[in-house]
Amino acid sequence: MEYNRILLKISGEALLGDQQFGIAPEPVKMISNEIKKARDLGAQIAVVVGGGNIFRGMKNSAKLGMDQASGDYVGMLATVMNAITLQSALTQIDVPCRVQSAIAMNQIAEPYIRHRAIRHLEKGRVVIFAAGTGNPFFTTDTAAALRASEINAQAMLMAKNGVDGVYTDDPNTNPNAKKLDIMHYDDIIKNGLKVMDTSACALCQQNNIPIIVFDFKQENGISNILTGKKLGTYIN
Repeated sequence: MEYNRILLKISGEALLGDQQFGIAPEPVKMISNEIKKARDLGAQIAVVVGGGNIFRGMKNSAKLGMDQASGDYVGMLATVMNAITLQSALTQIDVPCRVQSAIAMNQIAEPYIRHRAIRHLEKGRVVIFAAGTGNPFFTTDTAAALRASEINAQAMLMAKNGVDGVYTDDPNTNPNAKKLDIMHYDDIIKNGLKVMDTSACALCQQNNIPIIVFDFKQENGISNILTGKKLGTYIN
């Protein structure tokens, strides 16, 4: 395999399906099955899932008149809801899974402990990191880059909703936008491309973790990346 240990970043919007809000069963089942296929290859898989399908901190807090810190904490709770839902779906298809939360919630998730997370991975369990970094003002992209660095992941896979990589412009609005197969971290940072947070990109660069941006709806996408097939955009 090309990568033995990966961190998979899934946006909360990926769980929406055709809904405007909440969690749809179809994408949850599909993502779970794709994770199972990758795990069956022998890969160690950690997951960070966003919470934008339920609450987006910066956007929703402004509408409600909340300060950003409070809004970010609500967004962190949304990621916990998504993590528990994904854990349940994985358990139903016989994939052992643990949720570790950066905010203490002893009744429903383990606290985040780095060495325990690595031990779970070594035992073949999928580990879902919830509640972001546990601090406001940081996105789940940054949380994903941080956890990938902490567990010594060999790659971070960014699963996008309906976009199969990084483009020179928004392919949904600009038909002339061109897909970029290979990029450097600096291209993201210097050009301000909205693929991921620049702080997350800088953290991956600092720890030499390649980033692969791909369409999560592509069947066998994770497994194909693990076995060395070129999908999406490769950032290193």
